[in-house]
Amino acid sequence: MYDLAIIGGGINGVGIARDAAGRGLKTLLVERDDLASHTSSASTKLVHGGLRYLEHYEFNLVRKALKEREVLLRAAPHIIWPMRFVLPVDEGMRPAWLLRLGLFLYDHLGGRDILPGTKSLNLLKDHRGDPLQKRLKKGFAYSDCWVEDSRLVSLTARDAAEKGADIRTRAECVGLDRQTDHWALQIKQGETVNTVEAKVLVNAAGPWVDPVTSMYDRGSNAAKLRLVKGSHIVVKRKFDGDHSYIFQNKDDRIIFAIPYEGEHTLIGTTDQPWSYDEGPAQISASEIDYLCAAASEYFEEAVTPDDIEWTYSGVRPLFDDHSRSAATVTRDFVFDYDDEKGAPVLSIFGGKITTYRVLALQAIRTLSEPLNIDGNDWTKEAHLPGGDFKVAAFDQMVDAYADRWTMFDKPAMVRLVRAYGTDVPIMLADIHDIVDLGQYFGAGLYEIELNWLIAREFVTQAEDVLWRRSKLGLHMTDSEKESVSQWFANRSAEVKSEIAVS
Repeated sequence: MYDLAIIGGGINGVGIARDAAGRGLKTLLVERDDLASHTSSASTKLVHGGLRYLEHYEFNLVRKALKEREVLLRAAPHIIWPMRFVLPVDEGMRPAWLLRLGLFLYDHLGGRDILPGTKSLNLLKDHRGDPLQKRLKKGFAYSDCWVEDSRLVSLTARDAAEKGADIRTRAECVGLDRQTDHWALQIKQGETVNTVEAKVLVNAAGPWVDPVTSMYDRGSNAAKLRLVKGSHIVVKRKFDGDHSYIFQNKDDRIIFAIPYEGEHTLIGTTDQPWSYDEGPAQISASEIDYLCAAASEYFEEAVTPDDIEWTYSGVRPLFDDHSRSAATVTRDFVFDYDDEKGAPVLSIFGGKITTYRVLALQAIRTLSEPLNIDGNDWTKEAHLPGGDFKVAAFDQMVDAYADRWTMFDKPAMVRLVRAYGTDVPIMLADIHDIVDLGQYFGAGLYEIELNWLIAREFVTQAEDVLWRRSKLGLHMTDSEKESVSQWFANRSAEVKSEIAVS
């Protein structure tokens, strides 16, 4: 009998699993695919307050998110780091005084210790104005943070597992039976279906919260989700520097242009209604045209579909607040707690990567009575795996590790430290020569890293590594990616052979 069963291996689900396991609760999380294989790997990769949400008077959401920026930055400075955003003032859009007022609120609503405040820019003199069209004379620079979203999910899940949580990927909940004092879940892994029991259920299935609800409450036909697709394009690098841009659009929306994976620029996002019958979320031709046109309004060098090297799309599971526009639907999270029809269930709607930790804390506090626990905020000061170092120490760590393991050049070591932080010396503890790293696949990926990810980060397939635990798929040739897939295929065959022999 588990204390808590969680359906959904996105950021909300793993956040709740980590918080619960850290309190000593016997916790189960099931995810039918890989961790972060849908919404949580398809974000704009920002830990931010949400500047544009001020326009919709969502001050509580913005304050909550702004407070969390530096909490998460301290917890995981290897996968989260500060970033400056340049906001040009454009005639016919929001006036400069309104933007400055919004940025003043942004600087002071949540407090800052690490991140610098807003500065005014003369874009004709500042180098950050160089890639922009010359009509843009003035702008502002403000702070937020970048996050490796998929790694945030996998490291949070790993921390939960190290605290005792049972994390099962590629394990689909195919049946739910609600009793008076517990839940029975039918879990399918491969061809096997097993039943597990839990006192409390958390439905954190993201875009599939409503379908999961219908598994146990067949009389409920009222959809509570507003499904909104967001798409991004990754293009050839459009500007130098480690800053980003935020552009205002004529439809009152905004898009970001962000340095991405070295020689690329990430541009997004869109807001499009989505439904289950559309199948897996994919970018449409109209979304490509929209993003290219919006970016081309600001960059001197136009962005065209020919520049696109990769795209990705995800579905935001927003709470349906009946807003007219998909862009104005609240991004805050909403809970639906029910203990009147039997064992307790908590369903999660909406949420942002930035506020996942406080969402988890609030979820635990909502469930504190049936779980018989207090609601202390233990995660606020806790590091994620590999994150136990000061933000300013990153460069010294890279230099020290590169001096010790000379088979990695500096860019390769930067990637490793960005991914694994203070776990790098543990991963490479027994490495004395390049042959100790095992098979080389390209783009700095060796067999030792694959084994680490399988042992600690729930990896089972090549795609998990190439597109979620990393973005090495952008940097490898087709033959190199195929060699990773073949390695996994060979490993799977070896495991099956060992099982058959035993």
